[in-house]
This record gives sequence, C-alpha cells and structure tokens, in this order.
Amino acid sequence: MAKKKTLFECQACGFQTPRWMGKCPSCNEWESLVELSAQQIQFLKESSSITSQTATSKAKPITDISEDNIIRFSSGSKELDLVLGGGIVPGSLTLIGGSPGIGKSTLLLKIAGNLATQERTVLYVSGEESAGQIKLRANRLDANHEKLYLLSEINLSTVISEISSKSYNFIVIDSIQTLYSEETPSAPGSVTQVRTITFELMRIAKSLHIPIFIIGHITKDGSIAGPRVLEHMVDTVLYFEGDTNSELRLLRGFKNRFGSTNEVGIFEMNSRGLNDAKSMAGRFFDKEKLQSGSALTVIMEGSRPIIIEVQALVSESYGHAKRSSTGFDNNRLNMLLALLEKKLDLPLGTHDVYINISGGIKINEPSADLAIIAAILSSYRDRALSSETLFLGEVSLTGEIREVSGLAQRLKEIETQGFKKAIVPAKPIEKSAIKCFIADEVSKVVEWIFV
Repeated sequence: MAKKKTLFECQACGFQTPRWMGKCPSCNEWESLVELSAQQIQFLKESSSITSQTATSKAKPITDISEDNIIRFSSGSKELDLVLGGGIVPGSLTLIGGSPGIGKSTLLLKIAGNLATQERTVLYVSGEESAGQIKLRANRLDANHEKLYLLSEINLSTVISEISSKSYNFIVIDSIQTLYSEETPSAPGSVTQVRTITFELMRIAKSLHIPIFIIGHITKDGSIAGPRVLEHMVDTVLYFEGDTNSELRLLRGFKNRFGSTNEVGIFEMNSRGLNDAKSMAGRFFDKEKLQSGSALTVIMEGSRPIIIEVQALVSESYGHAKRSSTGFDNNRLNMLLALLEKKLDLPLGTHDVYINISGGIKINEPSADLAIIAAILSSYRDRALSSETLFLGEVSLTGEIREVSGLAQRLKEIETQGFKKAIVPAKPIEKSAIKCFIADEVSKVVEWIFV
C-alpha cells in the first residue's frame, strides 16, 4: 500500500514542509503549520506544472532588446499619480494596505468615480460591503456615474465571469482576503487562497491589459496580511500612514516596478472623502505656539520639502529610565541620548525621554538628528527655542554634524514660509536670505540653540 503523502503549510508566511513542526522555521510563528488536504496538494502540483509548461526562450544580448513603451493615464488625483510615478500603467497590479478606517476604500472609490467620468468602464468588486452601502459612500464622494459598475461578490469565478462579460478599463478588488476560489478547498484569507487569487488576478491584468488595484488588510505589526509572496507578485505596493483621528493621510510607495518609491502622496479627509491636500504650508507646525521641548526642521518627502515640528519631553525618572518615540527610530534616539551624555555631560540616564513627530509623519532620514537634540535640550532646560530658527543636520557617533542632501531646496522652503534663521552643518553654496549659523559638532550647537 502506497504511503499517504502529507504536506504542511504555514498560515503566516506560506512555508511548506513534509512534516509537522511546532514552530515555523521561516517566520518563527508557533502553531501556524496546517496540514493540506489531498485536493490542495494536487492543486499545487497542477499549478506548478502549468507554470513550467511555458514556451522555451533563448537569451538575447541586452543591446538587442527594445524598451517597453509605458503609456500611463491619470487617475484624476495628482497625489496618487505622483506616488505611482506619473499615473496608472495599463496591465499593472497594485496593492494598497493600511490600518482600518484610514481611507483605502474611500480613495479607490473616489478614483473609480474619477475614471468613470473620463468615459472609462470601471468595475468595483467588494466582498465586505453590499452594493447599497457602497452607493451611500459614492453619493458622499460624488462618484456616481453610469460607467462605474458595482459587484458585491466573494466567489472568484463569478468575478472572472463578470470581467469577461464587459470591456473594463479599471478594476478594484476590496479586499483580497475576502475572495475565495472554489478550486482551492480552504477558507478565504488563507495562504493558499490569497496566493491562488493573486496569481489569477495577475494573469487577468497582464493578458487583458487592465490595471487592477487590490486592497489588503494589515496585521498588528503593520504589514500586509497573508504570505510575503503577495507583495512579490504585484507590481506596486502602497501603504497608508498617519493617524486615523487626523485629517491628513500619507500614501507611500514601498515597491514600484514602473517608477520611484521616493515620492509620497498627501491627502486630507473631509466631508467629500479623501482628497488631495491643497497646501502643506503650516500643516505640521504652528510657529506661534512653540513651547519648550519643540524644535522645527525640514525633511524631504520625495521631491518636496516639508517643515515639521519635533516634540521632546524630558522628565526626571523614578526608577528605570524610559525612552519612547513616535515617528522616529527608537534605536537612533538611544544613540543620540548616549552622545549627549558623553559630549555635553547631561545626566539623561536618570531621566525619561519621549519624542513625538507631529502630524503622524514618520522620519526616515537622518537630517532631523539636530532638531531632535535641540528639542531634548530645550525640554531639559525648560527653555523655549526661537520660533524663527530651524535645525538641519545629521549627527554622527563622534558628535560631528554632517551635511544633508538638498540643503538649498530646504532653505528655499524655509524662506518661503517666512523663517529667518537656520542652524546648518555647512555654508550653503547658493545665496539665501536665511541667516545660517554653522555648527559642525554637537558642542557648538549649545552656543546657537537659544538665539
């Protein structure tokens, strides 16, 4: 008698093994391996055989290969077009993630309405809401148009049948975790289902040349739920950032096969839905209300400079000193605190230190190091900094303040917003109306910090 073949799959990362283990060796999750049925194993074999039965191709010199002519079309949103690299690419598969209530469905329904007004036929598939619920939101977003079709369905075969019945120009799937395929005998949202459905949607997008946008749920640590292969299969991965209680939302690209991932889209939530933010001037700071522990700096989000407020709270500790940061790397904060203790002899080891970046922005560049130090010193001494001064500079482990990229562009934004002074690590090459104080090491910052 032939021995029964068994296969176990991790429901967290998709790792497969012929024997059960208590802990997945790939993602280190406990009790996440589930035995696949004989039907599921057969389906995986058939899928791999279909993939391998492709036409034999020969390698060519790269000099003989012509470039693909990518033709984009506008989504009707300048901010989304900016993040996508200039617009929507036909045949692309885009994944959008974010915390619940941050605006994923609202944005895509708004985009669907925009494209429908451009006489493009749009299909919005929802497995979480009824067509009537979507209609209520469309009324608020002014997205009602006869070219926008709604389908409340979770069966993949029904969705594919609908796609085949009309010549759609744009498709939205809300969300990938709610769809299921009858050919894959497992629950919706499982690793096998998500992988199968994403592969099928990718095939439809490429073969029919239709751009498809997928909404994905996120886990508690902020990553897209499901196997990591989901992010590898799609062309573009976008994440929403920001506080759901704030009106501002940030859309950042983490993968883009058709453009750069340096740009960020800024939206604001209002009664008309999620719309492009009209102006960023003064959105992340209030120079009239700066108190002790607050410092201003300029960060670069893609090609645009944004002035933000860095807030610090330093208080005497009653026990083990705590360090916490929101929007700033906690490990880098610990490094800066150790540097201040060594270079300036500040007894921060006996103080709690908290850092917050206003507006829900996450700083991903070291140019804000000097502003972090200034805010900490301001809170420690309980003295407010000048509301006319901004701080720019990366701080090294030796206490040296290093130059930042795009200094001229940052200073131009400072001048535009009416500021007069800046503490920088080097003299700007281009002439500027901003009075610059040069500080090349941390000990010199104290001389200029309260001017």
